[in-house]
Amino acid sequence: MNTKIVMMATALFCGVLGVLCLFLPEEMATYFQLEINFVSILLFKLLSALYLGFAILNWMGKANLIGGIYSRPVAIANFTHFLIGAISLSKLLSDVQIHFALVLSLTIIYAVFALIFGYIFFNNPKLDKEQN
Repeated sequence: MNTKIVMMATALFCGVLGVLCLFLPEEMATYFQLEINFVSILLFKLLSALYLGFAILNWMGKANLIGGIYSRPVAIANFTHFLIGAISLSKLLSDVQIHFALVLSLTIIYAVFALIFGYIFFNNPKLDKEQN
């Protein structure tokens, strides 16, 4: 599996979410019908820091061989993030009514990335001729 494409895709996904949370916290709180106060804005800013941190980690690690014993912390961190996110979002699907399409889309994206990083983490990488 070409992990460079996976790392770039997750970096872009996390980067977009991070930028949205950083620059549009009030708008996102309004969209999700949350009360706009110091705590909600702070939580969106902290969420932005987490997403941007993962985006930078994945973008910087895209050239490394990922999987098996290689870049194991990067693989397990991404696997954990996307697996917990997929489980949490799937539990939310039964309760959410207003933003069902958005939650379903995020659940699918998170589940796909969790499966991919699970595969990467539990299998040894293959050296591509292009990487040598």
